[in-house]
Amino acid sequence: MAEGTTLYVIAYDIPADKRRSKVHRVLSGYGQWTQYSLFECWLTRRQYIELRAKLAKHLDARVDSVRFYPLCAACQRAVLTVGSTRPDDPVTVII
Repeated sequence: MAEGTTLYVIAYDIPADKRRSKVHRVLSGYGQWTQYSLFECWLTRRQYIELRAKLAKHLDARVDSVRFYPLCAACQRAVLTVGSTRPDDPVTVII
């Protein structure tokens, strides 16, 4: 966590596989994949605006939904995970 950043929980519901994959790929560049349609991202104000613009290019506002939940410091400390471990992004190594 860097100073001047906010933790956002970003959840998405996108019915089309192709658009959902593109959104997942964009979010992967900004934060940690923690649930199947959920990311946790530490963002500066500039990164937040940039991310929203990048995501907008891949969304159909009639059927897609992306929600940004900012978490305050007290809320961050109160986060509790019960159950299975986080999903793992596949790692690709090119030699």
